[in-house]
Amino acid sequence: MPQHILTVPTRGPGLYEFTDEAAAFVAQAGRGEGLLTLFVRHTSCSLTIQENADPDVKRDLQAFFNRLVPSGDDPSMSWLHHTMEGPDDMPAHIKAALTQVSLSVPVSAGRLMLGTWQGIYLFEHRSRPHRREIVLHLSP
Repeated sequence: MPQHILTVPTRGPGLYEFTDEAAAFVAQAGRGEGLLTLFVRHTSCSLTIQENADPDVKRDLQAFFNRLVPSGDDPSMSWLHHTMEGPDDMPAHIKAALTQVSLSVPVSAGRLMLGTWQGIYLFEHRSRPHRREIVLHLSP
């Protein structure tokens, strides 16, 4: 069963598309049909399938999650106990818990069966740059 670890560098909070890299992995595997499973190996970022045509979608999603879960130094977050790794850490864990750490995408004729405007994204929730690892696994 083909498997690959993809590293996605981030520059801070936001959505980082890696659809092309996932599609290339599927194409190189040479399987006509199957299921691509994607799993991020971290607890302060997540994965999502989202629109990739209008950049306002990414901006609005980021703004929504920042309103939903503010930084740990915001007075509304004074109840947090896990604060030793900085004001962005526990909010990042909360955002990751509200979203997904794994996705499944059907594969047909050697291609991802995504919709016209769908892209696969790493959703970075931490403030500083990271190198995130995503396991890509293609099963029959």
